[in-house]
Amino acid sequence: MENSILIIEDDQEIAKIIQDYLEREGYATVWQDAGDKGLISFHEQTFSLVLVDLMLPGKNGFEVCQEIRETSEVPIIVVSAKQSDLDKIHSLGIGADDYVTKPFSPLELVARIRAQIRRHHSYQSKLLQQTQRELSFQEVSIDQSGRTISLNGEYVPLTAKEYELFLFLVKNPGQVFTKEQLYRQIWHQADYEDIRTVTVHIKNIRHKLKDGKKYPKYIETVWGVGYKFIGHQHEYSS
Repeated sequence: MENSILIIEDDQEIAKIIQDYLEREGYATVWQDAGDKGLISFHEQTFSLVLVDLMLPGKNGFEVCQEIRETSEVPIIVVSAKQSDLDKIHSLGIGADDYVTKPFSPLELVARIRAQIRRHHSYQSKLLQQTQRELSFQEVSIDQSGRTISLNGEYVPLTAKEYELFLFLVKNPGQVFTKEQLYRQIWHQADYEDIRTVTVHIKNIRHKLKDGKKYPKYIETVWGVGYKFIGHQHEYSS
C-alpha cells in the first residue's frame, strides 16, 4: 500500500504518538508490538517504510532488520532508547537507513520518514531509467538490472547498502573517496558521527568477495584517506 508505514514498537504509548503524527500527514499505519508479528505483517503487505525498535519481544530489532534486508530494500528507520555508537553502527551495518534515539521529536521523525521515502522513490526512478547492462571484472560480475553480484558465477548476498557502496566504487575506478564522502553519497546524511559504518560495510564486502585487505583485488585502503576501486572492468549489454 502506497504511503503505508509499518511500526514495530512494544511501547503502546510511543506507538500511538507516532501513529497520530503520521496519520495527520496522510500516511496509513500498521502497528505491531513484537518483532515476529511485525515480520508477518511485512510479508503480508507492501509498505513504504518500516520503523523498528531494537528491544522487542519475540525477534529483536536487529533480527527484524536482517530478515527484511534479505528480500527488500524498503527504507528502515530504527527508533530506540539504545544510544551507544556500537548499536547505531550495527543497525546501519545490517541494513537500517537511519537511527533515531528516544526521546525524540515526533515532527523530526516525520521529516526523516519523508526524506527516506523521497530518496527511495528517487533512487528507484533512476534505476528504471538506467540502461540494463552488466559490469564485469576479474571473477566478479554485476547485473545492474537485477541488482545482483556474482563471484565466479556464484551469487554473492550483499545487502542493499553494500551493493550501492560497491557499485559506486566500481563506477569510479582509481578515485580515492574518504569515509565522509562515501557516507554522504550512500547514506545521504551529513551526520559524520556514524561514518564508522562505512568501515563495517567495506569489511563485509571484502569478506563476501574474498578480497584480502593485505593484497586486495578490488577495494584498496588508502591509509589516512579512504578507499578506492582497483579492479579492471568492462561493460556489456545484458
